[in-house]
Amino acid sequence: MLNALEVFTTVIVGVMVGVEFSVAFVMKRIFDALPEDSGQLGRAHGGRMLGAVMPFWYIGSLALSAVWAIAGWHHHGAGLVVIAAALLILSVIMSLLLLVPINNRSKTWTPENRPEDWKEQGNRWDRFHYVRVAVIIAAFTLLATALT
Repeated sequence: MLNALEVFTTVIVGVMVGVEFSVAFVMKRIFDALPEDSGQLGRAHGGRMLGAVMPFWYIGSLALSAVWAIAGWHHHGAGLVVIAAALLILSVIMSLLLLVPINNRSKTWTPENRPEDWKEQGNRWDRFHYVRVAVIIAAFTLLATALT
């Protein structure tokens, strides 16, 4: 049963990393290349859609990692899982303090109601997101390493 939990947790965190990596390095470029206000509208829609799903994914990944750390405490790689869980805690804290406030504002913006500094706020969100992606990649790497 522990083996199934280990694999399931690693896959769930890995897919989350893939989605967040895509947001940072694929979707941003697509949105930035769209004409006129389409990019801003796309970011707002993405903020609404992913903003509804990602809290469960982040908390779920953290919970699965914590269960793995507890259930596998006396097994090989437990220290790596604990560090990965700590990194996932950091990613949740970063999300709540840095990214969610910007996302909550930007997901309601339209070309008619967005603030003048909307691009600066989007760029700030992007910078915080790059750091968060690095943190969850590190967590995923530790979980994958703990499997071996």
